[in-house]
Amino acid sequence: MFRVWQALTIVLVSVGMALSLAHVLELPGKRRLGRDTYFAVQTIYYPGFTIGGAFGEFGAIIATLVLLAATPVGTRAFWPTLVAAVSLLTMHATYWVWTHPVNKIWMRDREVEGVGARFFASGWGGLAGQDWTQLRDRWEYSHVARAVFAMVALIALLVAALAR
Repeated sequence: MFRVWQALTIVLVSVGMALSLAHVLELPGKRRLGRDTYFAVQTIYYPGFTIGGAFGEFGAIIATLVLLAATPVGTRAFWPTLVAAVSLLTMHATYWVWTHPVNKIWMRDREVEGVGARFFASGWGGLAGQDWTQLRDRWEYSHVARAVFAMVALIALLVAALAR
């Protein structure tokens, strides 16, 4: 059962990494967009990336923490699994501190209902009034950082899986 959970955790972390990496790969092209086009593009990510993030980020964090709890401290797999958990928690914190406040601005004129409306209403949003290029750069580079944290987590989980 441990190996199955370990494999599931790696898959979930891979989904989260893929989502963040997709944003990184878009960065050079999106930096060439004008304001109106950029704003239009930003709203297309909802709901797909939001749903994917629920599984590939929140699900990955839960799965990794369960895996960490099931990994004995004295084993070679423990420390890489701990690194993965810390990386995923840091990735998630980066979202709420750097990315989400900008998402609130991108989505403020969009009609979102239900869970999505509650999600975009949550968190801090004190960035109104900043130049759009500052918001763009904050959003884009926060995803670079998130992709790095996700990649570290994935590599650490693979090392842990190979260490057993």
